[in-house]
Amino acid sequence: MLTRYAVIACALTAVAAGLAVVNQTAPRADAHCQVPCGIYDDAARLKQMSEDVTTIIKAMNEMAKLAGSHDAQDHQQFVRWTNTKEQHASHIITTVSEYFLTQKLKPVAHDADGYNAYLNQLAAHHAVLVAAMKCKQNADPTHAKALGQAIQRLQPIWDPHYVPHR
Repeated sequence: MLTRYAVIACALTAVAAGLAVVNQTAPRADAHCQVPCGIYDDAARLKQMSEDVTTIIKAMNEMAKLAGSHDAQDHQQFVRWTNTKEQHASHIITTVSEYFLTQKLKPVAHDADGYNAYLNQLAAHHAVLVAAMKCKQNADPTHAKALGQAIQRLQPIWDPHYVPHR
């Protein structure tokens, strides 16, 4: 007769085997690494951050519609929209911090050519971080619009095909 520990061990082995099969057959969803690996798609990251802003604006608008309701379902939906807003603002902060600032933007010595341009680029990235933080702290869509504008100011820095709207 199998002991309880043997049964548990068999069950864990079966679960591990199942996970191994799923891991080999399921499509992979990898986040960008911090190696750095040298695989960069700046335009895609800028596009994703713009999509995050669109989601933040939608979440803020939906929150405004639900505000003041006393219905439990509306309260639950309000929380979900708040969480969505927070997640997308956090994604922007992570992308700027861990992708652009740590892997893409290279420091320039204060006495070297290009130092002022470097400072301007740092300021542009900092503006995105602050605007995303303000989106987390507020439910007013004007903060999200300011975030979108800050992201647009990053476009000419990272997207060689960027053409400003006229």
